Amino acid sequence: MRRTTTSLALLGAGALLLSGCGGGEAGGDADTIRVAYQKFGTFTQLDDLLQDVKADYEEAHEGVTVELVPIEAQQNDYFTKLALMNQSPATAPDVMYEDTFMIKSDVDAGYLAPLDDYVAEWDDWDQFFDNAKQAGLGDDGKIYGIPMGTDTRALWYSTELFAEAGLPVPWEPKTWQDVLDAAQTIKESIPDVIPLNVYAGKPQGEAAAMQGFEMLLYGTDDTLYDTETSKWVTGSQGFVDALQFIADVYQGELGPTPQEALDTNVGTKVAAEWLPQGKLAIALDGSWLSGTWLETGTAPWPEWSEVMGQAPMPTQNGQEPGATSMSGGWTLAMGSGTDNPDAAWDFIALALNKENSQTYDIAASQIAVRSDVADDPEYTAANESFEFFSSLVDVTHYRPATSDYAQISNEITVAMEAVMTGQQTPEEAAAAYDAAVVDIVGEENTQDG
Repeated sequence: MRRTTTSLALLGAGALLLSGCGGGEAGGDADTIRVAYQKFGTFTQLDDLLQDVKADYEEAHEGVTVELVPIEAQQNDYFTKLALMNQSPATAPDVMYEDTFMIKSDVDAGYLAPLDDYVAEWDDWDQFFDNAKQAGLGDDGKIYGIPMGTDTRALWYSTELFAEAGLPVPWEPKTWQDVLDAAQTIKESIPDVIPLNVYAGKPQGEAAAMQGFEMLLYGTDDTLYDTETSKWVTGSQGFVDALQFIADVYQGELGPTPQEALDTNVGTKVAAEWLPQGKLAIALDGSWLSGTWLETGTAPWPEWSEVMGQAPMPTQNGQEPGATSMSGGWTLAMGSGTDNPDAAWDFIALALNKENSQTYDIAASQIAVRSDVADDPEYTAANESFEFFSSLVDVTHYRPATSDYAQISNEITVAMEAVMTGQQTPEEAAAAYDAAVVDIVGEENTQDG
């Protein structure tokens, strides 16, 4: 990853005087910026970016130290550890890697500082797409996170395994049943291969809830949350049907064993082992997956673009719009307890300028949220899957941006795990989920599907 000293011009002159600022605890001391972020499995591109930004920042700010705090944890554990850091002024970060779906709850918890005054003076803000700007808003309408990129999700499949099993390439499934039928064909034709991976269960956290379950639910005629009434949906047939799909995969022996699926490292295995080694035929996964296989990735696989195909995830019965996807994204946010807000902002602005954003989006296979990156020929030519995954933005959905979503998401994973392990039927697990939702938000904040 290249260094970006040319971008230092965007740093405010006031930041150059930070070494003389007053003392504070959130960053450790007055001259330290503490940056907390996730580093786990094959996901190391963010660490690469922040290491380079740290070097450039310290070079331009004599006497100021950037303390990088990589949190080596799976997603749910990362959220837990980050929350624990934020609960003490002695450990609270000045800058943090923040999932968009956590922003509102973390604002409510008092962890984040608004950035409106900074972006108002930041020329680069005009380059961000309007929908990307919305991702960092709190309930009060203020901006709390600057987006790094976004993503979509679809079906990755091995063209070699499909050809061996006599399945068509390109593959264009029109319904859920088409997906299950292809997995069944793989099971019967190549029994030593895992036919289909769909993340499920509590250890996978949001990868299961969003990337597995919600990819299914939003392909039905139901939804998780009614944005017009601001109520959570219970008694949903689509919810039951989505759980039935999970049961079909795991109880039908079309996926990994439940023990494999509940391993916190299964995502790393999918990306670095099962797909490159031809052990998995179909993966319901994200647009970022190929970043692992690039020359700069953690598991380079030069042949990936010749071997891996992509297909949109179809709606349940092929109903309009015919396909579905889910999108999320991460931001850099400022800690509310920082005594160096100008320094924290300048670090964020440097990390997410055009050059650094483009470098990161290419390395991490992110869909660009800056128009100048999206239009850059170097970006568009960097990855053969970018065009396909960008096309899914038209059919994508977003998680409910509510402060209680994290609790709801956990209950989704509980329901999934109960079904995948055979402890409950889809109907029983859905009923237990409905009861849990009422306990969390109150019956007055729910409605029948």
